[in-house]
Amino acid sequence: MKNYLFILVSLFFTASITAQTFYKDLERVDSFDKIEYPYSVSKQAIFNGMEIAYMDEGSGSETILFIHGLGSYAPAWKKNIEELKNSYRCIAIDLPGYGRSSKGEYEGSMTFFSKSVIAFMDSIGLNKVVLAGHSMGGQISIVTALSHPDRVSKLVLVAPAGIETFSEGEKEWFRDAITAKGVMLTPLDAIESNLGHNFYKMPDDAFFMVEDRYAMTGAGEDFLWYCYGITKSIQGMVNQPVIRDLSKIKQPTLIVMGAADQLIPNRYLHGGSSAKIAEHGGELIPNSQVEVIKKAGHFVMFEKADEVNQLIVNFLN
Repeated sequence: MKNYLFILVSLFFTASITAQTFYKDLERVDSFDKIEYPYSVSKQAIFNGMEIAYMDEGSGSETILFIHGLGSYAPAWKKNIEELKNSYRCIAIDLPGYGRSSKGEYEGSMTFFSKSVIAFMDSIGLNKVVLAGHSMGGQISIVTALSHPDRVSKLVLVAPAGIETFSEGEKEWFRDAITAKGVMLTPLDAIESNLGHNFYKMPDDAFFMVEDRYAMTGAGEDFLWYCYGITKSIQGMVNQPVIRDLSKIKQPTLIVMGAADQLIPNRYLHGGSSAKIAEHGGELIPNSQVEVIKKAGHFVMFEKADEVNQLIVNFLN
């Protein structure tokens, strides 16, 4: 592993020089803890020495626990917390390997992340929550609701992974196509382009995600573990499909998709309509409500925060 990290470090510096030539005003940080978050951040030990970083805002009779998607972090929910904290306790976590949480050689399976979520809930005394998951976070939320039905009162699935299905060949393509080296070497203009594909029209106030993604490239070994974690997370998603178990979900479920989602369904492998994916999920999950928002992409909860927040409020009430 040390040799592997050395190679990645060498390649990382090459990539950083390339990025710096395009965006001279951006700055890298030497620690993920120096990335700015919209609310105060606490850390909670769970198991095997891991710590979960989280933002905890608001109060109310119900607690919403927000789980981010692949390669993302807790601040992706900031527009939702800003409004929903007025009526609910809102907790947004960084999954292990992401954001300000611990980094390391984690397995990245959906079960691993689900166990981390439950361990986090135990550690801060949360008995039952509304789980709100975006993309990969939606798939983790589904796994958690199925494995711990007594700990999840309702599900909010925002552009969730796990409804679209992949053949064995397509799963192998995912495993081979996305590597830690490839993630690490992604130049900044490509990072901006990739993030842009998450939106119908990337808003100016979403650019902090590009800045933060660039900033974390200065975080040394932790950035390498972050890149490694993304590849393991992708393997975790394709290795643990949930489609066959959706009918077993007992919790009331809200499914929200952006009509212009460019990531689900996968535009390279399948193409097609995100609305059909959402409708298929609604057909499989009992007691579910499907909402498709126009002129919104994969980050629908950020791009159309007011609409999504109102849908969540109506659903929880």
